[in-house]
Amino acid sequence: MQTIDLDLVTTTLGADAGLADAPIEPAWILDGNPQARVTQWAGSTDGRAGNYIWECTAGRFRWYFSVDETVCIISGEVEVQSGDGPPVLLRPGDSAIFYAGTWSIWHIPEHVRKHAVLSPPLSPGARRLIGAVGKIKARIRPGSGDEPTAAF
Repeated sequence: MQTIDLDLVTTTLGADAGLADAPIEPAWILDGNPQARVTQWAGSTDGRAGNYIWECTAGRFRWYFSVDETVCIISGEVEVQSGDGPPVLLRPGDSAIFYAGTWSIWHIPEHVRKHAVLSPPLSPGARRLIGAVGKIKARIRPGSGDEPTAAF
């Protein structure tokens, strides 16, 4: 993998190189012998979030999300089931978010590669503080109210 750092932009090219083995917890495997590999290619400036390329061979397993994880499928496909909901098939270009503290069952028929952004959720106190700062900014900043805002 070639990573290029420009002043404010980091780009990764050719995600094959640099992937390291990332074994799935054996007790989580439900079927097959899935083999996973991963690499972190960038992170946020505050160090809270990371950008990863992850791939896995065929198999079926449970997965616990210890942090919020937003994924976009690059190649292959995966059928994901969370809770009592129906399975959802994710294919290239599809995105999903999995929240910290949740389990899902992943069924990979052949192979899947995804881009993932992992970030720990903010504490309730931090969310309240950010919300309060946003409200203060909205009161003191002139504007039409059409500015993009973050939802916390």
